[in-house]
Amino acid sequence: MPFNRYGAGIARGMLMTLKHVFRQPITTQYPEWRLNNSKRIRGFELVWVPVKCTGCTTCAKACPQGNIEIVTSRGEDNSYAVDKFEVDIGRCKSCGLCVESCPFEALFMSRNYELAQYQRRKLVQGKEEVRMSDKKQPSAYCKPWLEASMPAQSLLVNGERRGR
Repeated sequence: MPFNRYGAGIARGMLMTLKHVFRQPITTQYPEWRLNNSKRIRGFELVWVPVKCTGCTTCAKACPQGNIEIVTSRGEDNSYAVDKFEVDIGRCKSCGLCVESCPFEALFMSRNYELAQYQRRKLVQGKEEVRMSDKKQPSAYCKPWLEASMPAQSLLVNGERRGR
């Protein structure tokens, strides 16, 4: 009688433990080995391509929190030059509305997800920090034609590791 009350639960728990003991480990040693995230991730940063940007401020108008600040000046040939492009990623909720609204495809979400800072003012990124570079690459969020040029995902999918 006592085994039915207490022993069955312990036996089920031990059976579950034994089942996981002989399985391949899925833990990643994070700082040394990093996984490739999804191709359409909405990273916490924005990637800006200044060559394509016309300074129309559509992205700043589409931001529901007003985190994007753009200051433009008119040139001699009736074109606009972007003097200031500043994004407060500390307040950004990564909704992607700014990326979707850009008519010239000059703004992308990044694949970066490591943004820890000790001071809040370091989360305000200017023109040089937002600009696309080797370290800062765009994701295929809202831009499906970029998927072919991205590395395969190496996250766990349905319990098995892929894309090593």
